[in-house]
Amino acid sequence: MAVTGEKDLQQLKKRLVELAEKAYSRNIYAYTPFLGLAEQQAYYAVEREVSYAGVRMEGGAPLCERKIIRFGDPGYEEAFPIARIEILPKTPKFAEALTHRDFLGAVMNLGIERDVTGDIFLRDKGASLFCHESIADYIVENLDRARHTNVVCRRAEGEILLENAEPERISVTVVSPRADGVISKVYNLSREESRELFNNGRVFINGIQTQNLSCQLKAEDAVTVRGFGKFIFYGQTGTSRKGKDRVEVGVFGKL
Repeated sequence: MAVTGEKDLQQLKKRLVELAEKAYSRNIYAYTPFLGLAEQQAYYAVEREVSYAGVRMEGGAPLCERKIIRFGDPGYEEAFPIARIEILPKTPKFAEALTHRDFLGAVMNLGIERDVTGDIFLRDKGASLFCHESIADYIVENLDRARHTNVVCRRAEGEILLENAEPERISVTVVSPRADGVISKVYNLSREESRELFNNGRVFINGIQTQNLSCQLKAEDAVTVRGFGKFIFYGQTGTSRKGKDRVEVGVFGKL
């Protein structure tokens, strides 16, 4: 369900409407694959149209951005088909400093499609991978190397505890809480570079893509900038001697 153009967007919106109708008419749950932030915009475009079916989104943990959408309200609860896998180096002492791309590449090399995998969180020299339940055992049995590092995989149960779950709180000085200005300060960009991020569709506020440069951030807004990271806007904490706003944000480490 990757969205690479207007045609893909229209097809995905049509598919979402069909899933909602299927869930409602059959009184069952119907699930999408994992959808990235760009793909989730198709849902927001038809949100009112499909709301009658009952809608819920889950990624496996509160910080997850890739999510499965579930349609339906049949009167019973059913767990989302999401599994979590711990990927650990066989010999931590000699393991490489692997990146998100290294782990994702290792999974893709197994012939697995992106839409059955969710977020990957780096943890020490290993990673936690969220994936569709249907593919979990295959990954556990077959993923044995990430880049040049031999790894072992195991299913993980219970709530995930992330070292970087709490963001680093920083204070920046801005003219106003405009999104482009705050982003430029948080990621040390020029205002022009910040505006380009909006123009290229790389800025999401509370999961919704926006190209509104002058959008005023509000307390607890979650801002994701593709290619840079994510932060929570906490609000104004004071005023500088030059009359500018001091605002506090919580910046998440690379996940």
